[in-house]
Amino acid sequence: MSSVYGSDRSVPLKVKLGFGVGDLGGNLFFTMMGFYLLFYLTDAVGMRAGLAGTALMIGKAWDAVTDPAVGYLSDRTKTRWGRRRPYMALGALTTAVMMVAMFTIPDLPTQGALFVYVALTYCLLNTAYTLFLIPYGALTPEITEDFHERTVLNGYRMSFAVVGTFCGAILVLPIVGLFGGGERGWTAAGLIMGLIMAASFLVTFASVREAAGRRVSAAGAALRAYLDALRMKPFLTILIPWTCHVTGVNILQASMLYYFGTIFGDAGGFQIALPVLLAASMAFIPVWVVVSKRIGKKLSYNIGMGIFTVAVLLFFALGHVFGMPFAILLMAIAGVGFATQYVMPFAMIPDVVEYDYAENGVRREGVFYGLWTFVSKIGQALGIALSGWVLAWFGYREAVPGMPAPAQTELAEFGIRLLIGPVPAVFFLLGIVVLSYYPINAARYAEILRQIKTRNAE
Repeated sequence: MSSVYGSDRSVPLKVKLGFGVGDLGGNLFFTMMGFYLLFYLTDAVGMRAGLAGTALMIGKAWDAVTDPAVGYLSDRTKTRWGRRRPYMALGALTTAVMMVAMFTIPDLPTQGALFVYVALTYCLLNTAYTLFLIPYGALTPEITEDFHERTVLNGYRMSFAVVGTFCGAILVLPIVGLFGGGERGWTAAGLIMGLIMAASFLVTFASVREAAGRRVSAAGAALRAYLDALRMKPFLTILIPWTCHVTGVNILQASMLYYFGTIFGDAGGFQIALPVLLAASMAFIPVWVVVSKRIGKKLSYNIGMGIFTVAVLLFFALGHVFGMPFAILLMAIAGVGFATQYVMPFAMIPDVVEYDYAENGVRREGVFYGLWTFVSKIGQALGIALSGWVLAWFGYREAVPGMPAPAQTELAEFGIRLLIGPVPAVFFLLGIVVLSYYPINAARYAEILRQIKTRNAE
């Protein structure tokens, strides 16, 4: 049996919903780390921007190392709950605990001690999240093998992902303020968001079952499995664009609070602009699902990220000139294109998994999803580090706890604008170019399924 629901069956609605809700917590995590963590460290804790960016880079680099390990272990694990689900349950519980630790930083005497605490805690937090994320992603090809049904399934997933990002965008700063601001407020936000993450992860754990009778790669073949995956053109031509896009998105995420607070003098405007982008993304997810059935996943993804790239460049060039209303309009336009980042890559990688099985006769979902998140987290590490380093290079002045926020120089403001436009745009354009060489379309996928049918018969 190659999937719980074969190529001729629609996935039940309750399974789509149960699977999708896992990424509500996943993107809530992504939002907390991407939009708030660097800002929290520099403007609430008083950590230097360069040190903060480097500490977070170390945490993400460690996170990238653990991803392939968890992927390979989940491929090899055999329990009565399945290969993936035990890791998902453990990840749900430990993520909640480590969220509190990440947003409860003790009063340390030096910047060096603060650096060590942040780097170590962030490593542990990312490890906890990896225990859920990698097995969760590897469930997709086990649920259905249908080419278009996978796009629909991931449409549900990414709709919940947008809801998770909404929660982060709308709730975090009000929760911080509700509990008095400062360290106490951020600790409360970490606790509440961590509990929401854990709850959504556990719903997926309880809702989704795994396919029985999977063949897995031989024990001791981990390195060979990863090298084999990296030699596959279909995998590389989606892996590299995904990594580039994630890098650019992380640069944008880490910089937006700085942009609205410094350029517009209104950090609260971020809580208007981000929901506008997310609302446009959510509205256009089903549109892109339909469009992809007509023109294909690859072209849909490239068109969407092209729209997003144009929007961020206009934001850099004109946002500070025409003010916040124009910036919010650009966020809506950006959301139309950004919707493809939520859906298309996650609908394409299961097709690569089937390609591998057709060619090599083994199931290595954990290998592919481990590498997928490994390189994406390298991209995240680079994006976060670049954001902190650029702020430091252009003279950004960190806050001192208990003191008024310092005024920024024109040079620092220009550095923040670069992080909102040209710097991420370079990564987006590179991803678009590489994705153009991705070879699997609907016709090629039909051939892959025929190969699999022949292999299984044999």
